[in-house]
Amino acid sequence: MDKLNIQRVPVHPGILQTSVKPKPSLPPKQSFLQHLQHATDAVELKVSKHASQRLVERNITISEKEWMQVTDKVMEARKMGMKDSLVLMDQAALIVSAKNATVITAMDRKEAQNQIFTNIDGTIILN
Repeated sequence: MDKLNIQRVPVHPGILQTSVKPKPSLPPKQSFLQHLQHATDAVELKVSKHASQRLVERNITISEKEWMQVTDKVMEARKMGMKDSLVLMDQAALIVSAKNATVITAMDRKEAQNQIFTNIDGTIILN
């Protein structure tokens, strides 16, 4: 058999060898725990259009401090695995999707006294 002879051709210094651009530096990979904590960090509680209408119709006012307390407890419930919860406050009862961080509906406490709440997997009572 014939011997194969390979020779390198020197590259002229004025010619670029490749046209591939260098990759931008990527941030370090996050561990699963870091990613999970980031995903479950405090999220702002949203109010659905329906719940917003009910709050206005029923003349329910909730202070900023109370919203923060509701948000904190809903996020705590979310971390515990709750999906839909009843939040009982002095002046209102809220049905909240902890999974989606959204208030679904609202009613005043007097109206909530004679109600049956279904499809919830937890209750948060705030004073």
